[in-house]
Amino acid sequence: MHIWNSLDEVPLDFGPCVVTLGNFDGLHRGHQEVLGQVRAEAAARGAHSVALTFDPHPALIHRPESAPAQIMGLEEKLAAMAALGLDGVLVMPYNLEFAQQTPREFIENVFVRGLRACAVVVGEDVRFGRGNAGELSTMQELGRQLGFDVITVNDEGHDRRWSSTWVREALDKGEVDTAAQVLGRHHSVRGEVVHGAARGRELGFPTANLSAKSTGIIPADGVYAGWLTDSRGHRWPAAISVGSNPTFVGVSRQVEAHVIDRPEEPVEDFNLYGQRVRLEFVRHLRGMVAYTGPAALIEQMHLDVVQARQVLAAPPRGAAASHSPASTEAPAVD
Repeated sequence: MHIWNSLDEVPLDFGPCVVTLGNFDGLHRGHQEVLGQVRAEAAARGAHSVALTFDPHPALIHRPESAPAQIMGLEEKLAAMAALGLDGVLVMPYNLEFAQQTPREFIENVFVRGLRACAVVVGEDVRFGRGNAGELSTMQELGRQLGFDVITVNDEGHDRRWSSTWVREALDKGEVDTAAQVLGRHHSVRGEVVHGAARGRELGFPTANLSAKSTGIIPADGVYAGWLTDSRGHRWPAAISVGSNPTFVGVSRQVEAHVIDRPEEPVEDFNLYGQRVRLEFVRHLRGMVAYTGPAALIEQMHLDVVQARQVLAAPPRGAAASHSPASTEAPAVD
């Protein structure tokens, strides 16, 4: 998949294209329906399938104080788009100057001259141009004038419209299974593994601690069953803790993942420190609880691992593990 970060990077001979536009935050099932229609139309017309998105999210420019948290980072979004089989994605730098284009100027500059669109696929609620003045009827009129077709995708047949808002609401409640239904996959975050207080290792449950600069919405505090994928693509079953761990005083909110049934190998054999890893949240297991001391916490953590293993159907220690080609290695974690 081609990725362009400005119109100047789009080759002059690239076209014709079937195009859509949007922020695509989360790339949920509604977005996937639109992009699937783009691909189908492009195949039928012998054209390229292209999505236009923006970086940063326009809300961060126009109303940074109330902009919604981003479900996924740009890296994750582009990887998901590539997996859907698009031919190209144009990531337009979004700023106040760009936002001042009228609907017609925007369509002429980006869709007609830049991408040579023969068709545009949009939802019924499409908005574009200065002050979001352009809507579906505007797009249809510009299509008639400028020579491209407008194809509308509607949301009929759903009890509730797939939306990024729905995903954020679910994650805010820790309902990662609901978020997965809307997304069509497990919600995930990405971040660098950093050194922590080593408290997990002292308790017998070493954890990979995620940097506070991770991308993607962190779900509500609690313990989750999930997966950790390292920078080499190895995927490990994990029990993931989100929160400040109220059993101990002075602990800030953090995300840490304990790889389930890690082999009894020296931790140096597999060093995750400094790696960017991906954490997938599969199911919420319990909320954060302040225990009377380390012994009670350790007992609960054993139960968490058992429950996470059941949810993920991960093999117990000593069994042949199929989740990773490097199953004999153990992550170096705190």
